[in-house]
Amino acid sequence: MEVQGQRAARRGDHAAWKAAVEGHQRPDARRAILQLCDSVGVYLALWVALYFSLRVSWWLTVPLAVLAGAVLVRVFIIFHDCGHGSFFASRRANDTWGFITGLLTFTPYEHWRWEHSVHHASSGNLDKRGMGDVWTMTVREFLEAPFWTRVRYRIARNPVVLFAIAPALLFIVWQRIPTASASPRERRSVWVMNVALALVVTGLGLLFGWLPMLAILTIVLTVAGAAGVWMFYVQHQFEQVYWAHDADWDYTKAALEGSSYYQLPRVLQWFSGNIGFHHVHHLSPRIPNYNLERCHRASPLFQNVTRLTLRTSMRSLSLRMWDESSRRLVGYAHLRSLRGAAN
Repeated sequence: MEVQGQRAARRGDHAAWKAAVEGHQRPDARRAILQLCDSVGVYLALWVALYFSLRVSWWLTVPLAVLAGAVLVRVFIIFHDCGHGSFFASRRANDTWGFITGLLTFTPYEHWRWEHSVHHASSGNLDKRGMGDVWTMTVREFLEAPFWTRVRYRIARNPVVLFAIAPALLFIVWQRIPTASASPRERRSVWVMNVALALVVTGLGLLFGWLPMLAILTIVLTVAGAAGVWMFYVQHQFEQVYWAHDADWDYTKAALEGSSYYQLPRVLQWFSGNIGFHHVHHLSPRIPNYNLERCHRASPLFQNVTRLTLRTSMRSLSLRMWDESSRRLVGYAHLRSLRGAAN
């Protein structure tokens, strides 16, 4: 009877969120085109400005490169929506602009789309960690791990590594290498993108000069990568986040309790392409980013999700691993309290 009741409750949850997202999943070609203009168009215009700024001063070039990095985050959200098939109604349009924005963000479209679909299908599942997520161990796993595994984990979760070193490696190095378990088509998409990027970077080097181009590109990708990884991190790494083993894992709970609502100031919401409404996105990836806020505000279902602000999201920096006994993310101080209680 208990199992039947749980299934009935899940069917009820499913019906409730289906009703909540209905009407928000339809792409709007006009809004999509406007967003291409104010993101891709602005990003390319900034590169033109960067070219001419080199004749003036690096004091002008560097701020323009930082701004271009911030706009590139918005470009990535369009790439992300194309991967979900939600930005345009046309699959061909999504795939075309997915490749173009993938070229701008140094990310192979089809390979990333596959990896990201795995993330959506397994987010919050303790038995399916390892692809498209931040390395997260349980307290028990950490305590039982070999010494060097614990050292590697501490390094990987260090904020400097997470938000400065890892993003640069992700977009410049790791995205150049296909995952071993990828299909031939997905692996091929990586090599095609690598060739396309080599041509673009060579053209930029000849136009800007190799050292200026490398300096500008490093600033742009570092800013975009750090901001993007931070957004992804806080959207799934907060104290009361949802994690469950496969037998108990529930899609609706993983979306509404395992993804935060990152309430940002309007200007940052614009740069981040509304992805702060991450709970809505995980519930229905078919909703384009330009409809996420409207969907969030339209349904009571979304009003009790975990809300983070710029200030409260800083606490996520101290959270390191999942404690299965208290069902929350904890920091290293929790380990000291466990050792103290054992003594």
